[in-house]
Amino acid sequence: MTTTPPLTVGTGTDITWRTINAIRFLSVDAVQAAKSGHPGAPLGAAPMAWVLWDRFLKHNPCNPDWPDRDRFVLSNGHGSMLLYSLLHLTGYDLPLDEIRNFRQLGSKTPGHPERGLTPGVEVTTGPLGQGFANGVGLALAEKILANEFNRPGYEIVDHRTFAIISDGDLEEGVASEAASLAGTLGLGKIVYLYDDNEISIEGDTDIAFREDVAARFRAYGWHVTEPVDGNDLAAIATAIQQGVDETAKPSLVVVHTTIGYGSPNKAGTASSHGEALGEDEVELTRQALGWEHDAFEVPDDVRTNAGEAVGRGAAAESEWEARFSAYASEHPDLATRFKQDMAGELPDGWDENLNALLGTFDDPIATRAVSGKALHAIAPKLPRLIGGSADLAGSNNTMISGRGSFQPESPGGRNLHFGVREHAMGAVANGISAHGGLLPYGGTFLIFSDYMRGAVRVGALSELPAIWVWTHDSIGLGEDGPTHQPIGQLMSLRMLPNLTLIRPADADETIAAWKIAIENRHGPTALALTRQGLPSLASLGATAGAVGNVERGAYIAKDSEGEPDVILIATGSEVQLALGAAAALADEGVNARVVSMPSWSLYDAQPADYRESVLPSSVRARIAVEAGIATGWERYVGLDGAVVGMTGFGASAPGAAAMTHFGFTIENVTAKAREMLGR
Repeated sequence: MTTTPPLTVGTGTDITWRTINAIRFLSVDAVQAAKSGHPGAPLGAAPMAWVLWDRFLKHNPCNPDWPDRDRFVLSNGHGSMLLYSLLHLTGYDLPLDEIRNFRQLGSKTPGHPERGLTPGVEVTTGPLGQGFANGVGLALAEKILANEFNRPGYEIVDHRTFAIISDGDLEEGVASEAASLAGTLGLGKIVYLYDDNEISIEGDTDIAFREDVAARFRAYGWHVTEPVDGNDLAAIATAIQQGVDETAKPSLVVVHTTIGYGSPNKAGTASSHGEALGEDEVELTRQALGWEHDAFEVPDDVRTNAGEAVGRGAAAESEWEARFSAYASEHPDLATRFKQDMAGELPDGWDENLNALLGTFDDPIATRAVSGKALHAIAPKLPRLIGGSADLAGSNNTMISGRGSFQPESPGGRNLHFGVREHAMGAVANGISAHGGLLPYGGTFLIFSDYMRGAVRVGALSELPAIWVWTHDSIGLGEDGPTHQPIGQLMSLRMLPNLTLIRPADADETIAAWKIAIENRHGPTALALTRQGLPSLASLGATAGAVGNVERGAYIAKDSEGEPDVILIATGSEVQLALGAAAALADEGVNARVVSMPSWSLYDAQPADYRESVLPSSVRARIAVEAGIATGWERYVGLDGAVVGMTGFGASAPGAAAMTHFGFTIENVTAKAREMLGR
């Protein structure tokens, strides 16, 4: 039978162990009440979690958004009750009723932590590895902001990122990518506690995971402390302190724990991982750990002990406020900008240079190139815009001249190099965004959005502002062939709630897209951009000023002389085909309206009367033109409409030849219209 370790192990006092057991049993009782959840991790990890929160974590439960707080991430989000118990006991606005309602509809204690729902939850975790990589982004943001705003005698940005991570996190590729990046960048304010319990859902981790984790992380450039007994509070504290003291490297503390600790029949087994212990086993565990309290009961002395975090947090924030006040007196402009940036506010005139680009591109130009020029126009007016590419900066046009590269030896650089790590780029950017004070962007080819899909989804769920620059957006990219030509990506990404996907048709639409992206504070924005040059819509006869409606998602780029016989809807590089087809049809006496639809989600959010004005229900003859999979366009063309789109993969050929081969020509669009109208 597993029992509570004697107080001679480590330096815990009776109240320390009682607080740890309160964390354990709030977790166990909540999982049991919900009849689902993960009790094993909280039972095993509670000691190290409490040491971290009680002795090291700088936070204020009464103000979870205090800028200079330490950030804590529970990367193995399935153990969410561990975090909720800590938040409840230390004084966050998470009442006991919310603990009782764990995993229930409408509660603030969902099965996995969700940013924006539960006070004190920094990032949304659950998909393993995401929290690990988010933490790298949090620490990267801290280092960037410290370099930007701190001045001698005034360190207003000085905090750490702590996390508890699991075997499962370390098996996920995104964690490996992020760990390598963190070591390369020397993010010394990271301290991660590795809950090494050697159990996964399917059993002992040996069946799939036998590597030397410590050796791997040392190879990444991390400081590693191992092994630490998960019940030796003194050893845990010493190891965390070593991580705190190491400022040149991120730190990993390997903590050997027992999953389901204290459960006589389930400790150390997979059965304690992802299911309630059962009423009988809960009672046996109470007896084994000497916890003589009813379900959800927290003794007064434990509440008093844990609640001391409120006073400590208030004092720490008060001291920081005094320091910031002195800083503001000495550096008023910096203090004003710090507050503005942390609030996510845009400075006056931020888009002045961007707006000056409108109407200046007479010759055909790739929208990826325009995007690069837009970045250069925005950056001087918006210093908090920061980002880079997954080793494709030259192709994505994401490198900003004159801003230098962020490196351990040059923390003032503002171009980030993520390496060939798309998934980590997405998750790290989410962490940067979650930290506050910076607006991240990341670039790669649209086809590789698949590699970062998990992070994009979590970012959309979390409503985190980030900008994805996805270039080479269709078969028009040419010779690299079907391995690099995105076919279903546009349609797949449109399925994600709260992701604003924009596929601009020319330079002015691209400039407008960047403005939308910068102003979107409630979720990520993705720009799908071309490799091939595109003419301006104005040069093709589009209505002057119509491009100003890009923010509405779709607009009439060119209307017919009278009531339209057919509506041609297109996105991106195919809008020029629709305009050409409309002109050809006009010569044949056919009235064709051309609608540019750069963003489905923005259009769908418009009032019904506007949507009707663009796509009147009276006109049933509709054709969509897009160099991507056709499935999905029936939403706008109807079941009787037609789509000029892809039905298979692309081909390796010059871009223009590939487009012609697959039917993306003015002649084919015109023929489709004739066929639809019976002419």
